[in-house]
Amino acid sequence: MDTPNFSIEFFPPKTEEGATKLRHTRQMLSELNPKYFSVTYGAGGSTQRGTLDTVLEILAAGADAAPHLSCVGGSRESIRAVLDEFKAHGIRRLVALRGDLPSGYGGAGEFRYANELVEFIRAETGDWFHIEVAAYPEVHPQARSPQDDLDNFARKIRAGANAAITQYFYNADAYFQFVEQTCKLGLDVPIVAGIMPITNYTQLMRFSDMCGAEIPRWVRLKLASFGDDSASIKAFGLDVVTQLCERLLAGGAPGLHFYSMNQAAPTTALWRRLVT
Repeated sequence: MDTPNFSIEFFPPKTEEGATKLRHTRQMLSELNPKYFSVTYGAGGSTQRGTLDTVLEILAAGADAAPHLSCVGGSRESIRAVLDEFKAHGIRRLVALRGDLPSGYGGAGEFRYANELVEFIRAETGDWFHIEVAAYPEVHPQARSPQDDLDNFARKIRAGANAAITQYFYNADAYFQFVEQTCKLGLDVPIVAGIMPITNYTQLMRFSDMCGAEIPRWVRLKLASFGDDSASIKAFGLDVVTQLCERLLAGGAPGLHFYSMNQAAPTTALWRRLVT
């Protein structure tokens, strides 16, 4: 089996204090030598400048970086301008997403789905970009059915995506079944497992409710039983997620993508357990 690739995700800071903190976090995580860092893109492109600035800083430090690019609320002209800017800066990798409309935003724009964005990127830039798209082993929360969600994923790959990163999950069986289903459809692309470290029970519940990620009952109950004991939550969470990662890698996952939440310690602790 090929050596798995590890990558790490950041969100662009909104304040100078946040930028300073992220710079320190990135420097610490760079010591792990990830394949690349990705940087998220706010609803409707609301963090577009911050995303690019963060990516350029990572590139200037000698690491590879991939900006996220969402299309809902955007026009062909605006997306074309973003792609041109990415190319001008020598960016070769990006994560193409449908994205969400910001609150109160009126129209959906010219792109309805991520496959339309991928198709547009390929038409405009050829093979310049290595394109990653999203995958949902536990089914996208807005999908009409599991089959409909799988069909949506297939459209993104057939439109020209090179690989996929999953939403985070804690049920390895869901991931393996999803990969098996995609193989049956002839979708021969790497599907990297998205990994969310467990450090805060309340925050995890809120995120999971929003994105449709299931927290197994036994994990949820155990986390709840710790109350405000953050040390126990982190220790238990580290054990649970380490075991998940080990099973994924043993089962053939081509890589792990860590949702760092702009913190160095949780990802570093997981990483060291996996590579030592």
